[in-house]
Amino acid sequence: MRLFTALIQNPKARSATLTGIAPASNNACDTEHDSESLNLRLLRPAISGAKLFMATVESAAPPAVHTVHSGVEPLRAGQGSSFLWHKVHSLLGIVPIGAFLLEHLLSNFEALKGPIAYGNQVKFLNSLPLVRVLEWVFIFLPILYHGVYGVYIWLRGKSNIVYYPWAGNWMYLAQRYTGLIAFVYIIQHLWRQRFSGVMLPENPYYAFHKVQVELSNPWMLAIYVIAMIAVCWHFAYGVWLFAAKWGITPGVTARRRFAYVCVVLGVLLAAMGIASIVAFVGPWYANASVPGL
Repeated sequence: MRLFTALIQNPKARSATLTGIAPASNNACDTEHDSESLNLRLLRPAISGAKLFMATVESAAPPAVHTVHSGVEPLRAGQGSSFLWHKVHSLLGIVPIGAFLLEHLLSNFEALKGPIAYGNQVKFLNSLPLVRVLEWVFIFLPILYHGVYGVYIWLRGKSNIVYYPWAGNWMYLAQRYTGLIAFVYIIQHLWRQRFSGVMLPENPYYAFHKVQVELSNPWMLAIYVIAMIAVCWHFAYGVWLFAAKWGITPGVTARRRFAYVCVVLGVLLAAMGIASIVAFVGPWYANASVPGL
């Protein structure tokens, strides 16, 4: 057996070295070559038939830097001036775009009550003071910025779902695709329902019939259903991201709990939207006439 004793080499410096007495037959370090490989220094023999080695302690090497492979995490802090644009993009997705989405779904839900009730809702909205200014400042321009900047973020980002199938990667990818679907759908929807054909602000009771005619096309009906689900998913997950990035839900537990709330919100909004679509194409108000025509 080896005998290890602690020797105080320099009391003033209060540094200690560990020495060991090893018999010559010890295979661990019975040669000077072995002692060099073990960082041992040969001292003057103190015991006959034995070699005395001193083990020196070197400063520990700095820990290896942990390399994280590239991938998309659920939350990433902005850098430079892009941080401000990211914040504006995130905020506009909640207010006013999110608020408008809620109002729009509630207004469309009036379709379940029939063409007259739906026309009354359209008339009420278009009778608000400065309604055209409100449309451009709080609806059209925010949607334009949010959509264009969202596409810009998508083009600059990489999801890496093949090599890094993290939940954050899948959510990132789904948010980008649903955002693109929503943006394209909103553009065509505004053009077809707001800026072409019969002008609904001046003819509010024509609104139900106009939507009904558009949804009579099976392809448009499928587009509306897909777009409705995409819009509601995008908004619900956007609410979750907003709460996380703005510090409303700090910590993993808070975010996990709030995720359930957002799932319920998304499902509820999608159900309302699809119910409104069914009201337009269902048998209850088939071939609804336009009052006064």
